[in-house]
Amino acid sequence: MKTDNFLSQNVPNILIVDDILSNLKVLGDILRDEGYKVRPVLNGMMALQVAGKEKPDLIILDIMMPDMDGYEDCRQLKKIPNLSDIPIIFISALNDSDYIVKALKLGGVDYITKPFQAEEVKARVATHLKICLQNQELQRINAEKDKLLSIIAHDLRGPLGGFMTLTKMMEEDYQFLTPDKKRDISLNLGNSAQNIYNLLENLLEWAQMQRGQIAFKPQILNLKNIVNECMKTIIETARDKAIVVDVEIQNEMKIFADTNMLQTIIRNLSSNAIKFTPKRGKVSISAKCNENKIAVISVKDTGTGMDKEMLGNIFSISSKNRRPGTEGEPSTGLGLLLCKEFVEKNDGEIWAESEEGKGSVFYFTIPCSAEPITK
Repeated sequence: MKTDNFLSQNVPNILIVDDILSNLKVLGDILRDEGYKVRPVLNGMMALQVAGKEKPDLIILDIMMPDMDGYEDCRQLKKIPNLSDIPIIFISALNDSDYIVKALKLGGVDYITKPFQAEEVKARVATHLKICLQNQELQRINAEKDKLLSIIAHDLRGPLGGFMTLTKMMEEDYQFLTPDKKRDISLNLGNSAQNIYNLLENLLEWAQMQRGQIAFKPQILNLKNIVNECMKTIIETARDKAIVVDVEIQNEMKIFADTNMLQTIIRNLSSNAIKFTPKRGKVSISAKCNENKIAVISVKDTGTGMDKEMLGNIFSISSKNRRPGTEGEPSTGLGLLLCKEFVEKNDGEIWAESEEGKGSVFYFTIPCSAEPITK
């Protein structure tokens, strides 16, 4: 029985710990035949070192070993935060129930007695890897739920509260307001409405994407036309902050992508660039097609930039990088998550370069044509 589809997408790495070479070889051969990557080690101390460097997906751990037995090895592994969730299957000739109970109480997920049967080892390993993947998927779903609830509870309530305050002011004090004050309130109302609309649009797209309800229809597109269309929705915001927006893309440049997804990517990246750029700054959007028929598109700003910690987490669902723009504009981080999903759906990659106080550049790639590309 070969590795199931859910495992073969990312080949699991299994660490085997046993002080007897013949046991390592037999177990290794069994698991390699199933398509797993196997990492054999001869003692508990080496197991800790290897686990710390490689973080295996599962550990098969012998008990009776010199220097550090399997019980102590398990104790040490469970004390290390980024290793404590790795499933550990004990394997031993000790078959008394006391030994088995002790192993399970220490955090082991299973116990195989020697001499072992190959089919039993295969079945137990596959089962625990599947459970592990299901737990990871559950954690991802919970993180998405928490992210959405947080956005609804905090980021949506803020703009709505400001909008309601402004409308109440217009209603109660309209006759006492000067023309300039009325114009300022009207501009603020427009900005608030646009912020709320953008947030709701991102929330809707995110929810549809998670349910697989967004159609994917890539086609050959004129990139500059798409970018210019997107600029219409953000140009007023740029003007309010006196930000110059330059589009440096050749008129004839063609790319192969889904129109709606590409618009969402460009709209979110350019909106963020304006959001985090102070007044009288500059945002540049450029693109070039390389020798591998891949378009590299960049959105560069002269804004506040990011430190290394924030830069490393900006595309993570669990990150808490909410920070206001230079004029107090709300930010949720949801737009960047959408960008990442949509770029990857279009067979591309996305990344960023930034330095605190010196602005940021976001890059993403898209195929230049419908022909197969070389990566």
